[in-house]
Amino acid sequence: MKKTFKMAVAASVLTVPAMAANLENPLYLPTAGEFYSKTGAGVMYKVTDDTAANQIKNHAGATEFPIWRVSEDLGYGITDRLAIRGAFAYTQADDINRKGLNHGRAGLIYRAIETSDNIVLDLYADAHLGGINKMRGAYIPVTPTVGYFQYDNYSNGRWGFDAGVRFGKTWSKLTTSAFVEVLKTFGSSNNVIDISRMGLSVYGMPDEISVNLKSTTEINAGINAFYQIDDRWSFGGGVKYNHHADNGVKSLATGLPSTIPAPVTNNLNALIAGLSDMNDGFDEYIVSLSVANQLTDTTQVALYGEYTFDTAHDNSQNGSDVKAEVGVRLNLAF
Repeated sequence: MKKTFKMAVAASVLTVPAMAANLENPLYLPTAGEFYSKTGAGVMYKVTDDTAANQIKNHAGATEFPIWRVSEDLGYGITDRLAIRGAFAYTQADDINRKGLNHGRAGLIYRAIETSDNIVLDLYADAHLGGINKMRGAYIPVTPTVGYFQYDNYSNGRWGFDAGVRFGKTWSKLTTSAFVEVLKTFGSSNNVIDISRMGLSVYGMPDEISVNLKSTTEINAGINAFYQIDDRWSFGGGVKYNHHADNGVKSLATGLPSTIPAPVTNNLNALIAGLSDMNDGFDEYIVSLSVANQLTDTTQVALYGEYTFDTAHDNSQNGSDVKAEVGVRLNLAF
């Protein structure tokens, strides 16, 4: 009887489904046939810095709160080493009337190396989806020779690609990792700029125009640490560096009406030439912390916090004195 009871207990233990891989682990990769989803919702508090662009628009030192942030990361394991994935993020900042998709990518990740002592190296390539939406905004003249661009959304209007490498090692409950990636965007005229405030409609100029933007090259890198306390609890942290390149205008994409006087045409061409290097780039250093609880074999909830230090060029509107975000993620894998 005792022997039968022991066999039954052993059988029940063996039939309990294994805990799903922890989606908060920075080296997580879905196995063949596994689908995962990481849905985040957060709120950001921001105080702008005193770049020339923020001073011109009387927005230096201004508080922007709440800034709502929603993100979705999802993927599917084609094999145990190859997965397809996508990532999307939406931001809404009512204080500056700006909202829209601020991040989008879709591609493949491949586990090129996995050793017996838990060292891994992943290679990945993603399509940059900044061209899904047009870049939209308005040119606001302050004086006849000075003005600024008021953004309506977060899209750069350009398509491109990301290519990167991710590597790390696991020691029992501790995982450390790092990544480096390059983002290349391709110049386009996928933008709409409201110039109605310039008063050029009297010359037959449309209220909205498009410009040909230059291509850019950007770099992202980061390090992460993750600790699995037990089957339910884990926590992690990391530091990420994002380099956002200066934008530049190559030319006016919208044709000029023949009714525009030569002095006005010359002024427009001079304005375009002055935007050849917009000097609006910025660099971010993002520190993050998170704690996660495995509710079930397929469901996990994580709380996260991020603080961003940045340095911005004179014409950037993205610099800040304070930028902090807190939120929650719902992770599913099945």
